[in-house]
Amino acid sequence: MDINNKVVARYLDGRVLKGVTRDFSPNRVSFHVEVAGTGEIVELRCRHLKALFFVRSLDGDSSRQDLRGFVEGPAETAQGRKIAVRFRDDEFMCGYTLSWSPDRDGFFLFPSDVGSNNQRIYVVVANTDEVKAGPQAEVLAQRVLAGERALDSRAAAPGTAPRPSGTMPRPSGQFTRPPAPSQRSGGVHESGTTPRPPLSPDAASRPPRTGTD
Repeated sequence: MDINNKVVARYLDGRVLKGVTRDFSPNRVSFHVEVAGTGEIVELRCRHLKALFFVRSLDGDSSRQDLRGFVEGPAETAQGRKIAVRFRDDEFMCGYTLSWSPDRDGFFLFPSDVGSNNQRIYVVVANTDEVKAGPQAEVLAQRVLAGERALDSRAAAPGTAPRPSGTMPRPSGQFTRPPAPSQRSGGVHESGTTPRPPLSPDAASRPPRTGTD
């Protein structure tokens, strides 16, 4: 496989720089990139980078989704043994390496997805959260991908009704005043006496009785 020097530098703060390098070396703390489109020469320090991607094309293919995990690849290839990397920003990638060692500042990773736009990736070890090689790389890949599938399934699940709280509704805080005693049926007047029933028409036409009757 022909390796070119088209690179995409990804900084820790999320910035991205694309261009061509002619002096990169894993044994040096810095290198230079000729910025695509402007031709400006910029010096980059490895410790400021998350990783340096050596790519087939600077444009890439936004419609393509890289395969995840090791895609049932062999334990070892001509490009080395399995390696799995989880970065501080939770980006995860799998591939093969010939140069990883815990006491090195970085190493080259060859992606397990041979159709990827990335030909090789220089990983800055200090800016990773987890690196596993050999059989442990497969274990890490399975764990990370299982977690991603669980999150995707929860995000795709339809919404559910909230659980009852188990408490009675609170009163509205509004108070309704009861009717006055004079307005109640069969109640008493404010004077404390029971009201008399209304007179019938015959009784109303009779003269009032006196004490001599």
